[in-house]
Amino acid sequence: MSIREVLGRNLRLKRQELSLSQEELASRAKVDRTYISAIERGVYGVTIDILDRIATGLGVEASDLLKR
Repeated sequence: MSIREVLGRNLRLKRQELSLSQEELASRAKVDRTYISAIERGVYGVTIDILDRIATGLGVEASDLLKR
């Protein structure tokens, strides 16, 4: 499994665990909803700054989203 797939899977699982929509998370992270969708599908990689904003929006450490 690639790191993009790991990130996408962990992001989706945590977002769903918190009952957040992609739109709600995107708003918290100040990114577009379609970007969240693409990350979850493993289409896009992210910069470390975006990863930090998404993790903050989820209330987790960025490293938690990268654990295999």
